[in-house]
Amino acid sequence: MAVLAGKAALVTGGSRGIGAAIVLRLASEGASVAFTYSSSSEQANSLVEKVAAAGGKAIAIKADAADQEAVRAAVRETAKQFGKIDILVNNAGIIVLGSIDEIKEADFQRILSVNVHSVFTATQEVLHHMPDGGRIVHIGSVNSERMPFVGGSVYALTKGAIFSFTKGLARDLGPRNITVNNIQPGPVDTEGNPASGPFAETLLGLMALKRYGKAEEIAGMVSYLVGPEAGYITGASLLIDGGFAA
Repeated sequence: MAVLAGKAALVTGGSRGIGAAIVLRLASEGASVAFTYSSSSEQANSLVEKVAAAGGKAIAIKADAADQEAVRAAVRETAKQFGKIDILVNNAGIIVLGSIDEIKEADFQRILSVNVHSVFTATQEVLHHMPDGGRIVHIGSVNSERMPFVGGSVYALTKGAIFSFTKGLARDLGPRNITVNNIQPGPVDTEGNPASGPFAETLLGLMALKRYGKAEEIAGMVSYLVGPEAGYITGASLLIDGGFAA
């Protein structure tokens, strides 16, 4: 069912992993989808072709999430191409791990720029192009609520900021009937954190369900939150973590 027919969406960091799954899901439900990518044009173009082969519409826009002007330009280009933006999914993110006394200033500034500043930038810019009744979804992390291993304090800081930002935005945008929600995944099987990777055994030991999540499962939750049945959900941070935080 094309429940998102006529809708225009922007997904940041959408060329691979969770982002790509979100692009495919929204396009399959009828939305026209733009997504940003930072480096691999080949991977981005492949995703555009995959969407087109399935009968959908997608465009790829090169924009490093650490470059705030590039983020603003990507939002404006999406609005130019589609005429509006009904859905924003702030998915772009990076991980920096290390003891707090060893994290380099440059790494700290970059993770803040990508994980926090770009979310602010994309959200602020998109509001110039989003009709009332729009949907904003952040892809946060279970680590905003639980960080059970050494070296994740800075990453947790950035995702905790998104947790709080979601609540404030929901209040700010409620008068426009724009909902704002935060999805908090646990371990998900992606290139960056494969289910067969070196951390898998440790992470599985912390979970109620002894498996990694699938990118498609995160995309399914995004689909619900941006769809017509979720209009009464806003300001929420929703765990999809296999019981990691249970």
